[in-house]
Amino acid sequence: MLDTIKEFLDCRFIKAYKQASGTSCAQGNNNATPKDGIQWRGNRTGSGQCNGNGCNLRYNSGGDAENGGGFNGSEDSAAGGPDQLEGPGAVENDTIHLKRRVGLISGVALIVGTMIGSGIFVSPSGLLERTGSIGMSFVIWMACGLLSLLGALAYAELGTMNTSSGAEYAYFMDAFGAPPAFLFSWASTLVLKPSQMAIICLSFGKYAVEAFVSECEPPEIVVKMVALLTVVVILYVNCYSVNLATSVQNVFTAAKLVAVLIVIAGGTYKMFEGNTQHLREPFRGTRSSVGNIATAFYTGLWAYDGWNNLNYVTEEIKNPSRNLPMSIIIGIPLVTICYALINVSYLTVMSPMEMITSEAVAVTFGNRLLGVMAWLMPLSVTISTFGSANGTLFAAGRLCFAASREGHLLDILSYVHIRRYTPAPGLIFHSLIAAAMVLYGTIDSLIDFFSFTAWIFYGGAMLALIVMRYTKPNYPRPYKVPIIIPYVVLVISFYLIVAPIVDKPTIEYLYAALFIFSGMVFYVPFVHYKMRIPFMDGVTVFLQMIFEVAPTSTMLE
Repeated sequence: MLDTIKEFLDCRFIKAYKQASGTSCAQGNNNATPKDGIQWRGNRTGSGQCNGNGCNLRYNSGGDAENGGGFNGSEDSAAGGPDQLEGPGAVENDTIHLKRRVGLISGVALIVGTMIGSGIFVSPSGLLERTGSIGMSFVIWMACGLLSLLGALAYAELGTMNTSSGAEYAYFMDAFGAPPAFLFSWASTLVLKPSQMAIICLSFGKYAVEAFVSECEPPEIVVKMVALLTVVVILYVNCYSVNLATSVQNVFTAAKLVAVLIVIAGGTYKMFEGNTQHLREPFRGTRSSVGNIATAFYTGLWAYDGWNNLNYVTEEIKNPSRNLPMSIIIGIPLVTICYALINVSYLTVMSPMEMITSEAVAVTFGNRLLGVMAWLMPLSVTISTFGSANGTLFAAGRLCFAASREGHLLDILSYVHIRRYTPAPGLIFHSLIAAAMVLYGTIDSLIDFFSFTAWIFYGGAMLALIVMRYTKPNYPRPYKVPIIIPYVVLVISFYLIVAPIVDKPTIEYLYAALFIFSGMVFYVPFVHYKMRIPFMDGVTVFLQMIFEVAPTSTMLE
């Protein structure tokens, strides 16, 4: 009975397609087994099945059904568009799918807009405290930028090899198979991406409220309520339209770059006045223990996080073999330069000790330099964090979509709105978890857990690239990074994971590792053995009616 209802809903929900093309609809199978790998759409060479229910096309990385992920790289794959990685759009026998609407400017805006969040306005004090000197803090800032660039260039090769949304999830499927990919989707969907959004929204709430309570700490309950409202607004924007979400990202990125220019211009003015005393003897007081350097990297890398977000939306990038690496090459150096100049500007107005004791470095800077216009700095931070949160949710929803499309998460999370072509259920799911973290978490506790866990998977992505250079040497690589780069990032990620544990072991690191591997408790029965919970089909049908969504493997005959 439920199967009949679901078939009816799928046909009902693609009525617009029927009217446009004069075709009828049929229901394909939404769930791919782990051995099927990444599902590809369009007319690339691959395996297909047709039966009484229509056709369901799947494409596999190694050219057979056992390898999991990718396509075989024939030149015919370019037939659908100007880019060999970009298949055709919504044509007859194509699936309901996410449309390609992200160009080069939007790609740069997504990277820059997500990276420049609250970190540069808050992190300088924490990083300076952990390094002990201005000179070492600058070294860490530049090293974090270089590491982010190297990691992103390696991700560019991975993203042009496999243009499915989901980033690390898709790459782990290609290189290692289903279990590691599931563990990544498990940790990222339930903790990493929601915690990242919760941190940014809490920062937004703190700075937004602080503008109205200048003489005391903003009430925690008010900050959390503003953060929750922010989650709701960003969720609405991303569910309503991809074009609206990318337009918001473009506008807020431009606005935050104006705010960055205000800080840099103010610092330049103070330097011309001769305020450079805090920049002398830059390395005095440096702390160089293994643990301090690693935790300083955590603080700096939090300000750079978002360098890989474009890889989560590769199915929606126009001309991805060009625009993905170009967005990275433009975006990350731009952010690194901005961060260096902002730190110099801070030190023209504040001493290192004042930076360490300040809870909001940018606000202190504004109060010292801008006078009656000091309110511009809290406003700038709120603009910056809102844009960063928007970009974070935009990427996070695609990870959830990609994992559930492979049968690794709930079916409903892989469904797409039939008119707006947005992965609405995945976006809503992420927002609900982020809202819970906003209510019960703090910024500091969330950052520590996020940084440690994230670099486990970043290192895993580097290992995946290295492995596939040997196991899939003939895989199509429109962009190919020098092999030394993933090796360097892998070694650094290993250092960032191990050094804090060796220097100062805490129970939180054990909790993080146990949480990741606890995902196997769910993987074995529900993914490997495909156990079904009886009432979930009814829940899926109910949610499908509420959200007006359909599986991406619903086909047209």
